[in-house]
Amino acid sequence: MTRIMVPKLSNLKPWAKETNMADTPNLNYNGWNPEDPGFWESQGKAVAWKTLWITTFCLILSFATWFMVSALVPKLVDAGFPFDKQQKFWLLAMPGLAAGTLRIIHTFLIPIYGTRRTITVSTLLLLIPAVGWGIAVQDPKTPLSTFMILAFLAGLGGGNFSSFMPSTGLFFPKRLAGTALGIQAGIGNFGVSVVQFLAPAIIGISVIGTGQTFAKAGNTVTIYLQNVAYIWIPLILIATVLAWTGLRSVPVKASFAQQLDIFREKHTWLMTSLYLMTFGSFSGFSMVFPVLIKDIYHQDPLKYAFLGPLIGAGVRAMFGPISDRFGGAKVTMLSASGMFVCAVAATRFTGGSSPAEFQGFLFSMLALFFFSGVGNASTFKQMPMIFPPRQASGVIGWTSAIAAYGPFIFSIGIGTVIAQTGTPTAFFWIVAAFYLLNLALNWRFYARPGAEKPC
Repeated sequence: MTRIMVPKLSNLKPWAKETNMADTPNLNYNGWNPEDPGFWESQGKAVAWKTLWITTFCLILSFATWFMVSALVPKLVDAGFPFDKQQKFWLLAMPGLAAGTLRIIHTFLIPIYGTRRTITVSTLLLLIPAVGWGIAVQDPKTPLSTFMILAFLAGLGGGNFSSFMPSTGLFFPKRLAGTALGIQAGIGNFGVSVVQFLAPAIIGISVIGTGQTFAKAGNTVTIYLQNVAYIWIPLILIATVLAWTGLRSVPVKASFAQQLDIFREKHTWLMTSLYLMTFGSFSGFSMVFPVLIKDIYHQDPLKYAFLGPLIGAGVRAMFGPISDRFGGAKVTMLSASGMFVCAVAATRFTGGSSPAEFQGFLFSMLALFFFSGVGNASTFKQMPMIFPPRQASGVIGWTSAIAAYGPFIFSIGIGTVIAQTGTPTAFFWIVAAFYLLNLALNWRFYARPGAEKPC
């Protein structure tokens, strides 16, 4: 049975070597007990917040790298790449397929390799999609197969979440878990809106490489799509150095086999469904939102698309402390109810036949992003309350992994529905039913009086 070592405060050396975990001195904390008020105030708090800010900076870059595909794909056809509507949805789906799969792997890394090594290496790997996309978009002859591989590799950024968040959960006491995880995930999620917001501002600047030419309003315009990828390279290098020099690990050790015990808990599967509802919707709609705006409503996608992730990320950071105060389950009830209403409301405006419909659709989607952000915060409050620390880390990683398939599920689902019916309406009815199911599950097991696991 895995245990967290709790030393006497008088014997604690913050940078001491932990013999059963480190192979280099001064890489780990020799014991960790954030639940002890004395330990937390004297040493734990400063270390935990330092770790949070470094890993959050790395997480912003992870999300930006993951979702740069959503900012680039709507512009590829304008830049001369001969991709049809279905091919664009497949390009949008690949980062989600990779992220979900990689998050399953990341779920088990922190107890094996520790925070320092895991965060450093995973951040450095972001250079692969950043460099690859920057090169590929400069040549209109780059085949679809190459873009599919690069889109999959962008999912390296999405995979990181399932090791970053469990690591943070180990550094903070349960009473602050919602706040810490809400701040990290919320600010990290800003990477989605940042890349979508920056894209139109930087593609017109000639910095490095060959530009792409296309006709716009009767004029010839040169853009530099590679900027959307290359801009992250220096920041990735800085973040890698910060992670290697500034992070340490806490002595929580478990083998892969030991960590599989989370799958025997029914609450692992219930929380997986709840987080798929919230973050699956946030990530899925974030990926397809720009293409829906362009292909269904014929509006400039980068003028509006960043607003949804911006709202969802901001709300997630704000509702972490609120979930700590009122309880995660109660706040998740608010989230599920709001998402259900917004999904049903969106079905009235998905025909794409008039500007008025676009306004209604935009408002419904921004409200849906709002409530998904609420639930993203509250579910991460629930998990540390339901499970002991080591299991909570595994459950957070696992649920994050499944929810990261959101971009794949939503891209393929919406693309298929549009191909068959001409509009995405039926997809919104499907997700509305899923939201209603999760509302009932959360009430039954976590929110009602006498619930099995009140949290």
